[in-house]
Amino acid sequence: MKLRKATAASAVALALAVTATACGGDKKDGADSAAGGKKITIGIKFDQPGIGQKTPQGYSGFDVDVATYVAKKLGYSADQIEWKESKSADRETMLQRGDVQFIAASYSITPEREQKVDFAGPYLLAHQDVLLRADETKIKSPADLNNKKLCSVAGSTSAQNVKKTLAPKANLQTYPTYSACLSGLQSGAIDALTTDDSILAGYAAQAQFKGKFKLGGFKMTNENYGIGVKKGSALKAKINKALEDMVADGSWKAAVEKNFGPANYKYEPAPKIGDIKS
Repeated sequence: MKLRKATAASAVALALAVTATACGGDKKDGADSAAGGKKITIGIKFDQPGIGQKTPQGYSGFDVDVATYVAKKLGYSADQIEWKESKSADRETMLQRGDVQFIAASYSITPEREQKVDFAGPYLLAHQDVLLRADETKIKSPADLNNKKLCSVAGSTSAQNVKKTLAPKANLQTYPTYSACLSGLQSGAIDALTTDDSILAGYAAQAQFKGKFKLGGFKMTNENYGIGVKKGSALKAKINKALEDMVADGSWKAAVEKNFGPANYKYEPAPKIGDIKS
């Protein structure tokens, strides 16, 4: 009798284990899922033209193209991607909570961030630069920004970097958005806008601004854009391989020229995986 009870209990335990496994197989893909799942959630910017932008027609930008390519290599078609807005201040938390599988959102690799998340890449080497009116002839170096009206967005460190070390007499103007800075630049209310050159190129490449702005080409800092993943995620190695493939088959160059070409962006060659420029 005791034997029968023990056998029955074992059978129940086995059935529960099998059921749990089956349920786990139907669960939405986790951070380390690499292929064959129903959906993958990717974090991007929604408000950076040329980088990551949400429009009535869908999503566009260099980071969107990179993320779509990577997702395909991981086994997901474009219609299996769920895009999620990843604001700068939220990126580490989103990865740690598992809200997204990876983030491609003008996400510079820094030692501070690497303590919280892992990075694949880098896949683009950007630099802090300035955007100027196309007819500007007096600003030829960062030092020429002294006594000029320099714009950046609230909370940005870019303008502070310039003011602190390169042009201490620059008249810093803080606007709520880069679009507001662009309007000020176009009207003459400000003289220069500063942030990453890739972001500036994305704005300048918009049809309504064609021929109106130019990049200074100052390369004031190195910004190594990486794809963020949860700490310890096996996706890092898979994404690195996908990025190498993207460069090798010409898709990386095509994406750069498509998204930044109209701004005459003199982009750096595709960086090698793991090569972080300080």
